[in-house]
Amino acid sequence: MPSFSKTILIAAALLISSSVHAQAPKVTAGKPTIILVHGAFAESASWNAVAGRLLHDGYKVLAAANPLRSVKTDAAYLTSIIQSENGPVVLVGHSYGGAVISAAADPRGQVKALVFVSGLAPDIGESGGTIGAKFPEGTLGQALAPPVLLADGSKDLYILQAKFWKQFAADVPESDAAEMAATQRPVTEAALNEPATFAAWKTVPSWFIYGSLDKNIPPSAHAFMAQRAHARETIEVKGSSHVVMISHRAEVAALIERAAIAK
Repeated sequence: MPSFSKTILIAAALLISSSVHAQAPKVTAGKPTIILVHGAFAESASWNAVAGRLLHDGYKVLAAANPLRSVKTDAAYLTSIIQSENGPVVLVGHSYGGAVISAAADPRGQVKALVFVSGLAPDIGESGGTIGAKFPEGTLGQALAPPVLLADGSKDLYILQAKFWKQFAADVPESDAAEMAATQRPVTEAALNEPATFAAWKTVPSWFIYGSLDKNIPPSAHAFMAQRAHARETIEVKGSSHVVMISHRAEVAALIERAAIAK
């Protein structure tokens, strides 16, 4: 016969288990899967705040671990994730992740919407580098650390940690930005200069949201890309930095959900 204290422990464990079960978000049938693709100098956790809201609202969410090696290989990786899903998906790309969602193949026609969150939307033949050259107000180049030479001869790029807050995430607390700087993932120099060979935004409906104080990709570039893509909706968030999905998570999540239900 179990002791009194052991009985109490078992009861407590069952209570905690049932409480976690009751609070777990439930996926609502018929809703598309939301695939979130982070960009350079970030990682999947940069989507946490937005993902939490989408999960609460009944969406299945996947935050892809974008390799950041090349547009072609990163897009192929994303394509495999898309094809692992049985139904429609909404692709959401931040920064360089925008170039990746635009380059991903969709042979089964599963992608119903593209959402560019401070994201690049290059045309065929364009790269992040050429778009930056057209809109030179951006200051990313001045904030980069010396490239890290890799064994294969390629180069990894990071933002200098001392400049990360003001360059990348000026509208989040400095302490949070310091953690983001420490956990940033590098992108290859080649990936940022790789010309696009496909532009999904030409055939798939798109939505754009970006900050008016974005220093990585200037607002003028975002406005140009959104207009060129004939975006269904374009939002410039006043006072926001490049990480609008962190500092203005509610607006970003709401835009994604509007894209998800659009006909």
